[in-house]
Amino acid sequence: MAEGGLYQRISSGFDGVGHHLNVNVKVTTPADPNKNTSWFQLPGIWTTYILIIFISWLLILSVLRCSPGMAWTIVNLVHFMVTYRFFHWKKGTPFAEDQGIYNDLTWWEQVDDGRQFTRNKKFLTVVPVVLFLIASHTTNYQYPMLLFNTIAALVMVIAKAPNMHKVRIFGINAGYPT
Repeated sequence: MAEGGLYQRISSGFDGVGHHLNVNVKVTTPADPNKNTSWFQLPGIWTTYILIIFISWLLILSVLRCSPGMAWTIVNLVHFMVTYRFFHWKKGTPFAEDQGIYNDLTWWEQVDDGRQFTRNKKFLTVVPVVLFLIASHTTNYQYPMLLFNTIAALVMVIAKAPNMHKVRIFGINAGYPT
């Protein structure tokens, strides 16, 4: 195996003069063969993720006609509920091709083959912290919003900690894939 991938020799036939042509084609294996998490390797996904959050804030701000701080708090709490459910609670994959090898793992545990401190995992850890800071600052650290934002941020950061990899607190969510 050569550095950077495999080289596969492909016979392409004759060149018309009677000489046999051989072509070397570089075959690269995907960094993450897991279809459930490989989409997060795509270029521009971080930008798309941030844009979805910002557009959500604009929609909440315009539809609910609330203050910017309240809109950021709502975005933070919705982000917390959605990402906790799909990144840290739901186990397995929707694809049958993996033959159940990921059935006991959450999406977070599957990302980057379970390696810790990767760029993707750092990005996904920073997002709830930044949302917490924006929501708390724009609500002037007022009591009920600060409490909700703090709880959401703490739960998300603790769930993403390397010490929590494959840990099921009190056996919750330790059973069958959800």
